[in-house]
Amino acid sequence: MAQQRNGEIGIIIDNDLFTSTVNDQYYTNGIEIFYRYLNHNENPKVNKKTTEFRVGQYIYNPHTVEAASISKHDRPFAGYLFGEAGFAKFYQNESVLKLGTQLGVIGPNSQAEGFQKLFHKAFGYKDVEGWNYQIHNGIAVQGSLFYSKKIGPKHTDKIDYHIQGEANLGTVFTGITVGPLARISLKKTLLPVYDSGLYGASLNADKAKYKEQSEFYFYINPNLNVQVYDATIQGRLFNDNSPVTYNLVPLRFNGEAGFRYRKDHWNLHYLFVFRSKELRNDRMENYFYGSIGATYLLY
Repeated sequence: MAQQRNGEIGIIIDNDLFTSTVNDQYYTNGIEIFYRYLNHNENPKVNKKTTEFRVGQYIYNPHTVEAASISKHDRPFAGYLFGEAGFAKFYQNESVLKLGTQLGVIGPNSQAEGFQKLFHKAFGYKDVEGWNYQIHNGIAVQGSLFYSKKIGPKHTDKIDYHIQGEANLGTVFTGITVGPLARISLKKTLLPVYDSGLYGASLNADKAKYKEQSEFYFYINPNLNVQVYDATIQGRLFNDNSPVTYNLVPLRFNGEAGFRYRKDHWNLHYLFVFRSKELRNDRMENYFYGSIGATYLLY
């Protein structure tokens, strides 16, 4: 029962303003709030199991928010609002398996337009024009599978390597992402993945470990992304009549790099995220954004 009382609450905010005061385009803002807790575990091959619940909203717009003319829409305005339930296993060999499901909405019901306009007004940014051309309402049903495996030397103090893959299937996003990941410690010996905040494994049944364990590291993760379907670009899966839609670029190079820190109750991160061109349009280009996150361990 002690395992189930340990929990973690957190928030993640993505925004292009975290990397540039000029860019305000494509995937322009995202927010996720979540709660995670430990499950009972009797499998000797598994170090720990966790369950989590989260809510989130993603907002997308063209290369400019001053897009009253449809000719400026090199990417559709779109919003995605969802709730998610997920389950994770962290193995003794430092492999990770995650399963997740999401339910939500795209289109005006996501409230993305109202949130973006309120944000711009509150902070004195440009007025947003063009949401009348956004992707139409649709129901979101998503499933995801994530797996990571440690590769290379088994015993390393300052650097380790992993290969990870994720598959998404649903009415909003369908695709596969695969790539290597490296962690480089900036302070002391790396924590094993089953105790690290990298994939959300900071919770422990033994409360003494919270005082013993801390981490500060840089990580980098280049990857290939195969896009099969994206409703925020192509419109709803069935019977769509959204005014602006585009075909996808099927194969993309993406990547992220950043810093993660953990001490006592707190997990913090800052990430720089790169995304290559995602749709077939002469104006569309590569883009990037920043991600900041904070979680608090309840023990």
